[in-house]
Amino acid sequence: MTWIKTIPWSEAGEDLRRAVEAQRELYPAEYAVPIHPAPGGQASQIVASHSLIPDALYHAFATFGSLMSPQLPLTRRQQEMITTVVSVKNRCHY
Repeated sequence: MTWIKTIPWSEAGEDLRRAVEAQRELYPAEYAVPIHPAPGGQASQIVASHSLIPDALYHAFATFGSLMSPQLPLTRRQQEMITTVVSVKNRCHY
């Protein structure tokens, strides 16, 4: 397993905290509690793996949040089906 240096929430600077909170606002409410929380529980492990570059963290995860927007023409069920199929094809458990 690969080990990636992360910044724990307790040591997060203002830029990292803003990036995590801003991308989180774009996600559906069901995503509020991380399934695989990083130490400190404020973000998932996959989000924390981007903590060294807050701007990249925001843009990477804000993209997904934008794609899950309820204002888009797909239903939530269709959005989840697409994300599930993509994750399976990529052999990713997220």
